[in-house]
Amino acid sequence: MLRKTFLAACLAGLLAVTACSDGGGDSGGGSTLTYLTFETPHLTSTFWDNSIKAAQAEAPGVQINRITAPSTDRDAYAKQLQSSGQFPDLLQSITPSNFVGAGLLKPYDKAWVDANFLLPQGNALKGEVYIPPTNSQVVPEVFYNKELFTKAGIGAPPKNWAEFLDVCAKLKAAGITPFTLGGGDPFAASMPLVGIFSADVLGKNPNWLKDRYADKVKFSDANVVTAVEKYRTLVSNGYFDKGALGVKYADSITQFTGGKAAMYPMGSWFLGSVPKENADNFGAFPWPTDDGSVVIPFVVGGSMAISAKTKDPDGATKFAQAWSLNPANLKALIEGDGAFPMLKGKTLADYNVTVTKVFEDSYAYVTEDNTKVNAIGWATNDDALPPGLNDQFYAASQALFTSADVKGEMEKLDQAWKTATN
Repeated sequence: MLRKTFLAACLAGLLAVTACSDGGGDSGGGSTLTYLTFETPHLTSTFWDNSIKAAQAEAPGVQINRITAPSTDRDAYAKQLQSSGQFPDLLQSITPSNFVGAGLLKPYDKAWVDANFLLPQGNALKGEVYIPPTNSQVVPEVFYNKELFTKAGIGAPPKNWAEFLDVCAKLKAAGITPFTLGGGDPFAASMPLVGIFSADVLGKNPNWLKDRYADKVKFSDANVVTAVEKYRTLVSNGYFDKGALGVKYADSITQFTGGKAAMYPMGSWFLGSVPKENADNFGAFPWPTDDGSVVIPFVVGGSMAISAKTKDPDGATKFAQAWSLNPANLKALIEGDGAFPMLKGKTLADYNVTVTKVFEDSYAYVTEDNTKVNAIGWATNDDALPPGLNDQFYAASQALFTSADVKGEMEKLDQAWKTATN
């Protein structure tokens, strides 16, 4: 992330450049809307330009000036724009809870949302939808290397916690590192803790986060501490590489796909990184519970938010709705980021995608009847953590890799919660 001072200095110049170069200029009358996007290896400038043209065809008269966020932290950049009086008309894949309180976002029509999406309220805030629930992720799954499992004499993935520990022990005994972890990046370091918390705490009380907001439960409660101690069990038994906290996220992907470890706890976006040449060697299973019940830490994502301050709310809405319902836009997310599509009345074939068997198996967790909970630290709906708590949760995950003081780390989260909500 660029320094805020540098961002502030560059905003005016960046806006001037993008207004001329991205998404076409104001060439035919009508409104001109500023659209904040981001780029990745899969969501390229060409992708955005093509998707904009397709949506414009459904929203006559709307012209788009596209702004590209200088990092993946779109929320921070949008706040910079807002502070300088340049809040965009349309914002792609932001976290609505960071902006709704200031009255910056316009909700979508409920009838339109209900008519077009499988989980209309999947990312709603107090009953209002600010980003259409177009796609979803599981955070995390446990991905595994079938060849290394076979080498260690493991015939099938574990169904419960006891079997999970047995699998770890067999892998270690066979000289195979059970887990790789991108612990050098805080969000990646948190994946085992997200899995444990989701399975053992949220799986038993899906309303736990709502209860935390109501001050009915705490992170330092005995049942939470007992659950988190499972993470310490994995660490103290040597099931992670000792240098895991120094491994960057990108390198952890390479280590896992290169056969350096047997398992990898990560969000389902890893599906976009599964090597095509030996994709059938990889499988996935949910983070295991004590009793074997299936708990899916689920996150409903979305497309674009609409500014409440836009001078053309009708044009902005028509463009945003058209963009959100275009299957071609989801194709890139499905194939590149492992996103699970959530449009009504469509199968994978309707998106013209090529996916792996592990993708299909993972997608089944979304469509099957099981216990789905809002993955802690990843939800964008009413179960989103208070501002700043995500970073504190990540910090606790890294600290617990070396510290056995589970209760102490959970008490720090309670204090951070109190500070953030007072």
